Amino acid sequence: MSVRIAERMNRMAPSGIRKVNEKALAMERAGETVYHFEIGRPDFDTPAYIKQAACRALEQGKVHYTSNFGLMELRQAIADKLKRENGVEYKATEVLVTVGLSEAVFAVLATILNEGDEILVPDPVWLNYINVPNLLGAKAVTYGLKEETGFQLDLDEIRAKVTDRTRAVVIVTPNNPTGGVLEENVLQELAEIAREHDLMVLSDEIYERLVYDGAKHISIASLPGMKERTFTLNGMSKAYAMDGWRLGYVAAPEEYILAMNKFHQHNTTCAPSFVQAAAIAALTEEGDEVREMVKEYQRRRDYAVAAINATPGLSCQCPKGAFYIFINCKSLGMKSAELSAWLLENAKIALVPGDVFGPGGEGYLRMSFANSYENIVEGCRRLREAVEQLRSRKEEAK
Repeated sequence: MSVRIAERMNRMAPSGIRKVNEKALAMERAGETVYHFEIGRPDFDTPAYIKQAACRALEQGKVHYTSNFGLMELRQAIADKLKRENGVEYKATEVLVTVGLSEAVFAVLATILNEGDEILVPDPVWLNYINVPNLLGAKAVTYGLKEETGFQLDLDEIRAKVTDRTRAVVIVTPNNPTGGVLEENVLQELAEIAREHDLMVLSDEIYERLVYDGAKHISIASLPGMKERTFTLNGMSKAYAMDGWRLGYVAAPEEYILAMNKFHQHNTTCAPSFVQAAAIAALTEEGDEVREMVKEYQRRRDYAVAAINATPGLSCQCPKGAFYIFINCKSLGMKSAELSAWLLENAKIALVPGDVFGPGGEGYLRMSFANSYENIVEGCRRLREAVEQLRSRKEEAK
């Protein structure tokens, strides 16, 4: 029988992050030691109080379907969190619980984009925001995030790219892969553009708790006139080290929630019941767990940033959020993918080539500092030695 794959699948690029990860795992199976800086997941265990809540739910027989929308208690806990931490007043009925942030992104885009619509998307960015519109027959129009501006939005570029087909704009703050945090004045001006052109805003805030050096996360939905046109996307993966639990959510006007739920019903039915119980505990019983994780992330970040900037041929900005460093490697004269592959093979360090996140990422490598301090120290040592070797070869070749 011949293999018949739908043409639409050609519109989606496979995950470049996972390509690096799969190669690294294959090397480990072959007996090699690899230092992992490619996957964007916390290396901490899920806090004990959250795991205990899941165990209690299982023991109590909470193992069946819930409402497609999610447990009402969880939806209310999310609404309370958004009011308390983000300054946006949502009703529980304006929240949809999803299987991870990835499903939330798909549900929103499937709900608001028709074929031929355009959506403005950062470059570089997590490629779901490119792949999903492509799959839906819409067009992702990119706007640049430049290192020289601290990876802030170029608002003039956004204005210039709005057309009569533009339906929405995506923002990711704190950002993956750059670690940039959008400033309040930038968000205010973007809000003006959205109101002027009647645009929706998809605000990916999954890294909101991971901010450093006094940086402040601001939800664009909290600005005047923006709640009714904003999809606030978030989840439990990053702040609570619950990436494998797959629990996300979207907050939006209720008419959009009702429409998105139709996609969600047919896609996943509902998030696992006992995971929803654990998420309620995460949001209502938190102590110092997240603050302690952020403190340790900052310690790792500070070491890695200093080590990278002390390595001739490399440079980076100090990220204000998330757990990524976007390393500028342009002076080495190699494509990002080539350099990433060479470092994995020769230095046994797994870093993601920047072009995985779009053309604007070429000339960069993404390093996740969600790894132990000791591994970061060793990884930075290996990176420095490898770059010195490359530079030496380059000089000899002249």
